[in-house]
Order: sequence, then C-alpha cells, then structure tokens
Amino acid sequence: QVQLVESGGGLVQAGGSLRLSCAASGRTFSNYVMGWFRQAPGKERDFVAAISRSGASTNYAESVKGRFTISRDNAKNTVYLQMNSLKPEDTAVYYCAAKNAPWRSSSWSYYDMESWGKGTLVTVSL
Repeated sequence: QVQLVESGGGLVQAGGSLRLSCAASGRTFSNYVMGWFRQAPGKERDFVAAISRSGASTNYAESVKGRFTISRDNAKNTVYLQMNSLKPEDTAVYYCAAKNAPWRSSSWSYYDMESWGKGTLVTVSL
C-alpha cells in the first residue's frame, strides 16, 4: 500500500481559502487514483473529490463543485485540494485516499479506497 500524509488544514473565516496537500510514498504514485474525503463530527466519511492517475479526469461531490479543485503532481508524488469560498459546513477532518484502479467517472466511496492518511482538520468560522 501507499503511505499518505496530509497537511495544510487550519482555521479560516467563511469565504476564505485553503490548500491541502497529500504526500505519498512507498509505491508508484502514478498507479493510483487519488481522492479526498471528509468527516464532520458525528457524521460519516463523505466523498469530496477524486482525480485519475494521469490527472486528466476529475470528479467532485455536488456540494463542492465550483469551489474546490483537485490536482496532482506525479513528479512530486503529491495530490492537492484547493478550497475556495469556504463555508462553515465545510468544517471537517479531511482525508487523502488512494486506490490502485482504473478511473471511473462515477463517485468514489469510502469502501472503494485502499489507503488512507490520518487526516487534517479544517475549521471554517463565521
């Protein structure tokens, strides 16, 4: 499995921006579909965004479309999540995840992914 370490979380006011990073090691990064998920207190871990192995294709949850952008740099073994126009309801622990699989255009679920980071907390205040 690939090892994943997230960074970039923090406290931001509503309307602000943050960029999360996820550094991967241990396996060939470009073999993995990468995703971001989030989990708010007392709630399930939900899909946020995913990106194909080459970076050519992406998929987003409806709640973040137009505000969040997932990208990857295979030379740096890193995937990013640019979050703009943040809302208090975006407050959650954000997790990076990986799956060694071909791309598909439909949403990815918690059960699809093989490897997980430990998460980074994003708090959006009013």
